[in-house]
Amino acid sequence: MSDALTLAVPSKGRLMEQTMELFERAGLPLRKVGSERGYRGMIEGVAGVDVIFVSASEIAEQLKAGRAHLGVTGEDLVHEQIADSEKRLQLMRKLGFGQADVIVAVPAAWIDVRIMVDLEAVGRDFRRVHGRHMRVATKYMNITRRHFQAHGITSYRIVESLGATEGTPAAGTADLIVDITTTGTTLKANGLKVLDDGILLRSEATLFSSRAANWSPEARATLNEIAARINAL
Repeated sequence: MSDALTLAVPSKGRLMEQTMELFERAGLPLRKVGSERGYRGMIEGVAGVDVIFVSASEIAEQLKAGRAHLGVTGEDLVHEQIADSEKRLQLMRKLGFGQADVIVAVPAAWIDVRIMVDLEAVGRDFRRVHGRHMRVATKYMNITRRHFQAHGITSYRIVESLGATEGTPAAGTADLIVDITTTGTTLKANGLKVLDDGILLRSEATLFSSRAANWSPEARATLNEIAARINAL
């Protein structure tokens, strides 16, 4: 079994760029091996590190399974994909970019709906008036279920969103949403408002380590070196 440490980083977009910029500032320049379109890499000047470039959602799975020792991904993805993330992963450092909130938003026209507990009454009204469950469009099905249960909300049905979630109430395919937002501008443009206590999670790009990975003494020493340089920023 290899003694190398596997580091998973985002494979595309602004999240990849910002991750590479941060590691560069820490004196840990990430370099792709072979083609620039490839998915393998290294940390220049640091031996014993295998870098893999994969999607942010796949990084959470890699960490959960122990196939990666370290990974940079969003807290929202970790909380969505790993119910017991505190047991399986260790949060090493929040990295200060990729900030976004997972929120509950309802139509602005629902003037009497201001906080989470109001949704249970709305759900009962939907059953009585429309003969169906209140529909919640989201990509965050697990986060939604956990938080709705914590607030005693049972009268709803999740509609899995595969596209622009914020547009589903206007399109008539959902009644409210659980989604991620940075500025709230798109929500307002679609006639939605965030509930007063409707921020379910404040997320940002975060460096996690996996408790399930095989931690050789060499991998542990490499972890300490990487953590020390990043924490020095």
